[in-house]
Amino acid sequence: MEITPLGDCAVLIRVAENFEVAPESALQHVLATHRQLAAAKIPGVIELAAAYTTVALFYDPLSVIAAGAPVENVFGWLEQRIYEAVSEKEDSCADPLNVSEIEIPVCYDSEFGFDLDEVARRAGLNPKQVVDLHSGAEYRVHCVGFIGGFPFLGGLPAKLATPRRETPRKEIPPGSIGIGGKQTGVYPIKSPGGWNIIGRTPLRLFDPQKNPPGVLRAGDRIRFRSISRGEFERSAK
Repeated sequence: MEITPLGDCAVLIRVAENFEVAPESALQHVLATHRQLAAAKIPGVIELAAAYTTVALFYDPLSVIAAGAPVENVFGWLEQRIYEAVSEKEDSCADPLNVSEIEIPVCYDSEFGFDLDEVARRAGLNPKQVVDLHSGAEYRVHCVGFIGGFPFLGGLPAKLATPRRETPRKEIPPGSIGIGGKQTGVYPIKSPGGWNIIGRTPLRLFDPQKNPPGVLRAGDRIRFRSISRGEFERSAK
């Protein structure tokens, strides 16, 4: 494990080396570290953010100092608290971050799947085969970021891996399902984007008025279910 400063209000805790080689193992290490840090309730900690191989810990320096950290060595004090937290023996059966299993309905209609034909062409498949492969796999949320609530999902069938578009679009509709490299994901809000869009979900996965605002969290298990245009329209009402 490596702990390094991330500005003056955060630290970065690296718990895995190579995500590409062992993504599931990296995810489990990240989730376990996140869980242990959350349980430790280190004074002054504001937020924990899980990523592919790291957990970022954000803190309020004044609160940390008030809790006993020396002004001249806030990082050292936090570093010690972090090591103490992650050295605690963990229950191997513990549910990491209350992982959820979520089904996301997707309409792969050509009006929504701007790049479905291109993904199919690159894979040497027809569009229906792409839909069957994409909706037949199980995915894991490895991290959430880029924009509010955007899940980076591992588990994409290798046949569907497609490079990001050379020219990103200025606007992607909310709910769009995309493929970027070896991953798939969902654009929960309108935003620019360079992933290949193959469908759209009527589900609202991010609502800033709710707490938490995002539906998906790191570790969640995701399946996509293919739906008709009619079902999409009924669900979107």
